Amino acid sequence: MPSATTNPARRTRTSSDTSSRRTCSATVPQGGRKHPQQEYIKLDTTNVLFICGGAFVDLDNIIQRRIGKHVLGFSGKDDAQRADKPSAEDKDILKHVEPEDLLSYGFIPEFIGRLPVHTSLEELDEAQLVRVMTEPKNALIKQFAKLFEMDGVKLNFTESALTELAKAAIKRGAGARGLRSLMEKLMLDTMFEIPDATDIISVKVTDKVVLGQAEPVFQRRQKKAAA
Repeated sequence: MPSATTNPARRTRTSSDTSSRRTCSATVPQGGRKHPQQEYIKLDTTNVLFICGGAFVDLDNIIQRRIGKHVLGFSGKDDAQRADKPSAEDKDILKHVEPEDLLSYGFIPEFIGRLPVHTSLEELDEAQLVRVMTEPKNALIKQFAKLFEMDGVKLNFTESALTELAKAAIKRGAGARGLRSLMEKLMLDTMFEIPDATDIISVKVTDKVVLGQAEPVFQRRQKKAAA
């Protein structure tokens, strides 16, 4: 699905060959504003695939208004009620986006025509959010584990705790972007307590901790008995 994230300030002086559909664009090396005496880098866009994306708030309302139109009179079912047409209550309403919807949203026709393929992405489910937190090289759980490791403490999350974090992110409607704020709020007190407690070996976070029903479980070093 196209969006307005393409930066037109990074393009200037384009020369096109209509026979091969080849375009050479002069691009600013470091981005930012263009100056008349500035040097440019020539970019051949023949084999470049441009992908534009965005959130498109309220675009679904425009689509609903289009497919939810009713026919006046007694002509029976309208387009929105036919089996081969999407209904206005369709959960994946963005899959039915058309160029006219993007035009109503505010995009200019020239921009819409240059991005002919439109698609939508589905929201991440609980299992996928858990994978986002744990599997990538710079995953969120690994980042917090590294911070705790700097204080000599091992951080452990149970599977149920990760699932509850994913549920909370979905409930907020923030998806993967909301996981960090949830984690920082969850671990804030513990991160302040650990540097002053030299006897803590590990911290275990369960589902009850995420739900606010319990405190993190600390494993402490056993004190040596006095001789």
